[in-house]
Amino acid sequence: MATIDLPDNILESLSTVLLQLQHSLPELKQAPDFSSMAFKWQNQQLKAIYQPKVMYLDDLKGIERQKEKVIQNTLQFLNGLPANDVLLTGSRGTGKSSIVRALLTEYAEQGLRLIEIERDDLSELPLIQELIEGRPEKFIVYCDDLAFNAEDENYRSLKSVLDGSLQSGSTNFIIYATSNRRHLLPEFMHENTPVTRVDVPQYTELHPQEAIEEKISLSDRFGLWLSFYPMDQNLYLEIVEHYLAKAEMPWTDEARAEALRWCQARGQRSGRAAYQFSKHWIGSEQLKQA
Repeated sequence: MATIDLPDNILESLSTVLLQLQHSLPELKQAPDFSSMAFKWQNQQLKAIYQPKVMYLDDLKGIERQKEKVIQNTLQFLNGLPANDVLLTGSRGTGKSSIVRALLTEYAEQGLRLIEIERDDLSELPLIQELIEGRPEKFIVYCDDLAFNAEDENYRSLKSVLDGSLQSGSTNFIIYATSNRRHLLPEFMHENTPVTRVDVPQYTELHPQEAIEEKISLSDRFGLWLSFYPMDQNLYLEIVEHYLAKAEMPWTDEARAEALRWCQARGQRSGRAAYQFSKHWIGSEQLKQA
C-alpha cells in the first residue's frame, strides 16, 4: 500500500490543531481513588489529594470549647449516630478551617475522609452523594469561606441538600462550612425599614419580611453553629511559644518582641499570624546556623 508523504508545515499545522482540540475537549472522567484520605471536587470529579496539609488539634489554642463541640459531633458521625452539619463563623485566622483539617489528621484511621468543594460548585452536591453512596468511609464535605452575594442562587442548592430534599440525611455524608459572615447572605438596611404604600416603586418587595426569612433560613439549616473571636496578646504569644517549642527553639525576649512586631504589621492577632511568624522565625534562625 502506497504511503503519502506530507510536507512538514502541514504536519505541524495538524499537530497544532490536534493540540488545540485536546485542550478544548472536556477532561476524561476517572473513577475516584478512594485509597486517598482527602479529595477536591473539580470538574465534576473527586480528585484525590495524596498529601493533604497536616494539622493537629493540640496545636489549636484558645478555642477549646469549639474544638470540644466539633470533636463530639464528628465522633457521633463516625459512629453512625445522629450528627449535625456544622457552620463555623467568625474572625479570620482564628482556627475555623484548621479545626476541619485537623479532624482529618486525627480520625483518618477511623474512616474519616475530607472532600473540599468550592462555593460555586455547591449545585453539584447531589453528584458527590451519588459517588460516595454505599462507601464504608465517612465523608466531611468541606466548603471554606462560604458566603453569597445578593444575586447568587447557589445557596438554594445548599439549602436543598442540608435539609429541604428527600435525598438529605445520608449516613456517610456531612457538611462543614466556614464563613466570616454569620448569615451567609447579605442583609440590607432597607429590608428592616417598614414599607408604606406612599410612593412605593413598582418593583419594591411587598413582603420584605419573607425575603429576610429566606436569607436567614440558610444558616438555620446548619444544626451546629460555632463562633470564633479575635484573641488577646497573651494568647497570641502563647501560640507562638508553642510552635517554637515544637521545633526546639528557645523562647527569648527577642523572639517575643519580633512576634509582637509581626502581628502589628499585619493588623491582627490570630492563630494564623502566630503560625506564620513561627515559620518565619524558625526558618531564619536555622538559616543562621546552616
